[in-house]
Amino acid sequence: MPLELPLIATDRLVVRPALQDDVPEIVKYYRDNRTFLAPFEPIRPDNFFTPVFWQEQVDKNLIEFNYSQALRFFLFKKNSKIIIGTANFTQFIYGASESCVLGYNLAKTEQGKGYMSEALQASIHYLFEDLNLHRITANYMPHNRRSGNLLRRLGFVVEGYARDYLLIDGKWEDHVLTSLINPIWKADWREKMVQGNVVK
Repeated sequence: MPLELPLIATDRLVVRPALQDDVPEIVKYYRDNRTFLAPFEPIRPDNFFTPVFWQEQVDKNLIEFNYSQALRFFLFKKNSKIIIGTANFTQFIYGASESCVLGYNLAKTEQGKGYMSEALQASIHYLFEDLNLHRITANYMPHNRRSGNLLRRLGFVVEGYARDYLLIDGKWEDHVLTSLINPIWKADWREKMVQGNVVK
């Protein structure tokens, strides 16, 4: 049976996967922030900024979640359809690792208000408490001090430095490697879930 889609409410936000009804707001978010986000992301093809792309992508995101492969959140202002950011937990690995990779972005107009910290605290709690992952990794470019400070406040620990780690905005960029460990990880949780046919 598929997992139930999470809906996480914080003081100011709703953090949840997107549905088809959200596609217009997703497209607006990425179009409005295209220039701002470009230095921090891979080069996006033109169709990335179209409804057709996101209609397909939303379905793919839900399939990934149902197969316990990834969980891609959008950040909505509370009592609103306005999207102000994303928090993507991808590359789920089970067995000896029980881990995933975190990536995120936030609208230019919402920087410095604590929204991403608020969203990540709540979503990480869900990943650790409800999905019982043991480890989350998150990596940032050395010059992106805002991202580094955010991860440090959330408890992520620097583990290393990777040269030419990701192709960002058409250029290979070094990254600082960090991780956060689940302090309440339950050793037998995954086995019980598999036996109950919840995790494929």
